[in-house]
Amino acid sequence: MTTIEPKPLELAEDSDIASVLVRHARDRPTALAAIEGVRSITWAEQLERVHRVANGLIALGIRPGERVALLGRNSLEYADVFLGALVARACIVPLPTMASAESVELMLQDSGSRVLIVASDYVDLVVPALARLSALLPGACFVIESEAAQRDVSPAPFTSYASWVACASCAAPGTRIEPSDLFNVIYSSGTTGVPKGIAHTHGVRNAGATMMRALGFTEQTINIVSTPLYSNTTITAWLPTLYWGGTNVLMSKFDASRFLALVETHRATMAMLVPTQYERILRVPDFARYDLGSMQWKFCTSAPLREHVKREIVQRFPGELVEFYGLTEGGVSTVLFANHNPTKLGSVGIPGGCELKIIDDAGHELASGKTGEIVGRNWAMMRGYWNRDQATSDMVWQDAQGNVYLKSGDVGYLDADGFLYLSDRKKDMIISGGLNIYATDLENVLLTHEGVRDVAVIGIPSDDWGETPLALVVRETNSRVTATELLAWANERLGKSQRLSAVELRDELPRSDIGKVQKRVLREPYWTGT
Repeated sequence: MTTIEPKPLELAEDSDIASVLVRHARDRPTALAAIEGVRSITWAEQLERVHRVANGLIALGIRPGERVALLGRNSLEYADVFLGALVARACIVPLPTMASAESVELMLQDSGSRVLIVASDYVDLVVPALARLSALLPGACFVIESEAAQRDVSPAPFTSYASWVACASCAAPGTRIEPSDLFNVIYSSGTTGVPKGIAHTHGVRNAGATMMRALGFTEQTINIVSTPLYSNTTITAWLPTLYWGGTNVLMSKFDASRFLALVETHRATMAMLVPTQYERILRVPDFARYDLGSMQWKFCTSAPLREHVKREIVQRFPGELVEFYGLTEGGVSTVLFANHNPTKLGSVGIPGGCELKIIDDAGHELASGKTGEIVGRNWAMMRGYWNRDQATSDMVWQDAQGNVYLKSGDVGYLDADGFLYLSDRKKDMIISGGLNIYATDLENVLLTHEGVRDVAVIGIPSDDWGETPLALVVRETNSRVTATELLAWANERLGKSQRLSAVELRDELPRSDIGKVQKRVLREPYWTGT
């Protein structure tokens, strides 16, 4: 496997996850580690639960670096398995619940997972593939029983997770985690082909949790976990909360009103949210009645947060708004402190702990103000794509000194103050008549119309221009604006080379589980057979 060496970062001794859990259980045994609905566990209980999982895995024959696959929604048990696998020195493979059965099987095959632990709601998704998963250890399929399902007997060949961990020892397993040990392989939720697995080490994850300390993570932190734990977005805030002894409040499924109620009930101090969640929260009819005064930090990542939404969050939602831009692969990272930069809300901030450059298609560095691909280098870089040496090599750009940077696949520019502005995904850029059109520019114009709630601009085939921009618009509730009216309105405000060929109205836009518009899905019907 081709590997990438990140910039080194000095870490304190005993900063590995096993040592952290032992320290919290020793120093604050009765403090709450996690809450899920009406259930909660202390740090002493968390350590015991994690040790049972780790010892159970070791008894099965799991060896350092071998993969443990996990499929389910956020729960106390999900977190136990995640952490227990790490303490056993296994590598966790958290599978996306939105993936198809075919994609889940491909991820399991690609990762060579030795153990499979599935929540009862998702058993049917994996049962057809079990006979083909030759890497699984004997007796290594477990089902986390759902209280709602009230299953007393696990479906063959699954064993009850509860029974398995109850029989395992709660003593320290005696493992010693090294910074170079694999922490996770994270897959996208792709629907076709084998999604790329992104491999991170314990050293990178420990460094990330250490760096986040500067953003207010303490023993008093109460963090609402409202995005799935198989997402890098979620781990970015869940893990630092755990490292620094705070309390994670787990939501199994996001609901805007429920989120606000949890903030009020638990006096939450921070949360990591994605743009669509913020938009839904701000639309809650009785938003103003909730007491949100405990919120100190609100984070956002995974997709660009639109400027008008940032402005509304700053005005209406207590606490600091911090937007992160980066890659699950690492390398590129910027930070925008929105409350303190009202004139830069169209940007994604300044480089945060990374060296960032803009390059052209030939790989040459570009000056400030010039638009090109964003590349970056930092301490948080992945080890590489799992089983994808060529894809790993293709991700790399090197400067004149031979330093390794990772390509973002995003197009943007740096302004004179060093703030980064995104133009588009490189693969989403529309080339019409030989001219580059950035969909984001067109989307931003349409979003200023009072009747537009959401929009995605894609390129579709054109006999005259090769491709031409099409806007897919979701109207505001009760808006009666027509597609024809929107087309005329937008084209009056766009440059001649940017003009839309058409506007189509949609009830909603397809989004991934962390809120990214799936433009590939939107383009597919127009390009099939072309």
